[in-house]
Amino acid sequence: MKLLPHIEVNPEEPVQSTVIWLHGLGADGNDFAPIVPELRLPAELGIRFIFPHAPSMPVTVNGGYVMPAWYDILEMSIDRKIDTEQLLKSAEAIEAFIDREIERGVPAHRIVIAGFSQGGAVAYQVAFGGRHTLAGVMALSTYFATSDTIHFTREDADFPVLVCHGTLDPVVPEALGQKACEQLKSRGFQPRYLTYPMEHQVCMEEINDISLWLRETLSFEV
Repeated sequence: MKLLPHIEVNPEEPVQSTVIWLHGLGADGNDFAPIVPELRLPAELGIRFIFPHAPSMPVTVNGGYVMPAWYDILEMSIDRKIDTEQLLKSAEAIEAFIDREIERGVPAHRIVIAGFSQGGAVAYQVAFGGRHTLAGVMALSTYFATSDTIHFTREDADFPVLVCHGTLDPVVPEALGQKACEQLKSRGFQPRYLTYPMEHQVCMEEINDISLWLRETLSFEV
């Protein structure tokens, strides 16, 4: 499969790990690339960051306006009616990045999948229903869109899961972040759930927490 257009940020040290980070609706990979230096991660972790650009498509809830999207949103109800087939297609496109990283010498257990909003819904699908056993998943201001249809390919309770959400989020209500955590707990997982007094965005406190989580998740045991 041909890779989606993307931004790649490589470390100065040899690559030891990879974070594949998916943007939200209407944005592109440039949305989160500037965060990399703000994470202040140890150079010895050798983390490569990949920020794919979603394809452009008409989005029903936005009047059919064509914009970058991982899938169409049909209704903005609390349960979010979406085009699941498109989400699964996007998940497969991200699996192609994982395949490429493995070919480049980064094993799946050193790869983290991260996503904001729509990108987070795809990240959940890749992490829990994908073909690879990843290092962890980071779900930011998002929801588990395929929780009722996914075939779980991961069952290990200690799989690292970080869920972050703004308590004032008017786009993806915090209740959806809580719901995702409860769904994962019902499967035996132990997500770390962090909230911030913000809307549908990322704040500096969250960036610091993400940095700490990545250090924990991708550190090498002595």
